[in-house]
Amino acid sequence: MLHRASGRWKLGLLLALVTAACWATLPVALKMSLAVLDPMTLTWFRFAFAAVFMLIWLGLRRQLGDYRALHARDWRWLLAATLLLIGNYVGYLLGVQFTSPGNAQLLIQLAPLLMALGGIWIFKERYVLGQWLGLAVIASGLAFFFGDQLHGAVNAGPVYVLGSAIIGLVSVSWAAYALIQKQLLLKLDSSHIMTALYIFSALLLWPFAHPTRLFTLDGLHWSLLGYCAINTLVAYGAFAEALAHWQASRVSAILATTPLLCLAAVGLTHSLWPAAIAPEQVTAFGIFGALLVVIGSALSSLLGQTAKES
Repeated sequence: MLHRASGRWKLGLLLALVTAACWATLPVALKMSLAVLDPMTLTWFRFAFAAVFMLIWLGLRRQLGDYRALHARDWRWLLAATLLLIGNYVGYLLGVQFTSPGNAQLLIQLAPLLMALGGIWIFKERYVLGQWLGLAVIASGLAFFFGDQLHGAVNAGPVYVLGSAIIGLVSVSWAAYALIQKQLLLKLDSSHIMTALYIFSALLLWPFAHPTRLFTLDGLHWSLLGYCAINTLVAYGAFAEALAHWQASRVSAILATTPLLCLAAVGLTHSLWPAAIAPEQVTAFGIFGALLVVIGSALSSLLGQTAKES
């Protein structure tokens, strides 16, 4: 039995937009946080904070007992999703550390494409002609941008290329994680899934983290760390709920708009605090590609919904 969306597409659309906004601004905060923390400690703190918050929230609602309905196979799916989520978080941080926020966020857009194809193949989600057109436009836009970034990566050196390659691998991990999570919605709601994933991830990362380094942070970096932690809750919670109410292929189309939002966030941060983060080096060729991604996303989501309603 495969999970089917609830059909509340307007709520799914809103939650997907919230997710896109969170993920667009997160790379900026992560890049600034990595100046004082290593990727493992930063990732562990985000998971630990989210785990404690969700445990308290479910405990107050007296819903912690819902896990008793899970079978051995469900726990194996949860473990697989945990490992993929850890790979996504840590790998993405390494990519941001070695490249730039905008480059990392644009390269990660391979993930929504893979997720869309996975939703069509595994969950038998249907794409009408307009959606296929949108998907083709997204792919074309990514090709334009990747070509622009590849030229910049070659000039930037091997470390930049390594970071870009890591983000490419993270895209595969992210898409697989998203599809597993969608299947888990057959047994648990999104809040219980994310709570379990946060707990497992925090425990697995604990031996590799250095919590004492947190006591050396100043007010600015504590604020950034707090934003990263809250972003974890809001973004992945909204993402999980979006999948519950809307098809994975539609959600992925909306998430493809994050590159332009991230470029805007980097530009705004640099204009306000020039020393905090470097501006993105994107040519008109790359901007054109990013615009194509947004246009393709709109075509894929809106034309698909119109066809469904007609």
